[in-house]
Amino acid sequence: MDAPTIISTLALTMGAAWCSGMNLYATVAVLALMHRYTGFELPVGMEAVASDIVLWPAIALYVIEFVADKVPAIDTAWDTVHTFIRVPAGVVLAAMAIGEVPVEWQILAGLAGGTLAFGSHATKFTTRVAAHGSGTSPVVSPVASISEDALVVGTLALVWANPWLAILAVILMIIGSAVLVTMLWYALRRVYSFILGRGVEPVAAGPEV
Repeated sequence: MDAPTIISTLALTMGAAWCSGMNLYATVAVLALMHRYTGFELPVGMEAVASDIVLWPAIALYVIEFVADKVPAIDTAWDTVHTFIRVPAGVVLAAMAIGEVPVEWQILAGLAGGTLAFGSHATKFTTRVAAHGSGTSPVVSPVASISEDALVVGTLALVWANPWLAILAVILMIIGSAVLVTMLWYALRRVYSFILGRGVEPVAAGPEV
């Protein structure tokens, strides 16, 4: 492969994997619609995502997720279950996105894709749980949901329009996610330390008889 093809393939592999961790169904639907209506070429084998049998269920499931994301209790359950769906899907999409290469490279791409999908999913799950616990879910969840969908569309659009910028965008999101999750982790540790540190006041012993 020449240099532009390598960059385009890398952008698609990283973009599809990372976005699948945020919203798998939006990722599949956007890739399929781009392939159908914009002239964006998917690698051989990955073209299957643009078939009716994949596209329309993906759109239907996206609509369901769009509603589920706005209800805190359903949102948490939905994200928990999708830990076992988004990450494997990231593996598959990344392996398909790399195109016709030796199996060893497909396996490597799949491993990297699963890692990226897990990273974006973990960030989404952590921030949502923190929002639910703080009582800000009615405001944070809808805003976060719409922002995630916009990031999916924007990232995949960059994969087509400017692969270099798409790669940069994914790298920046990885860094941002690492910082955000670290901050939330330390904040939760401080809260738990404060709660456990207070303990329970001992009960004073009664007077001896």
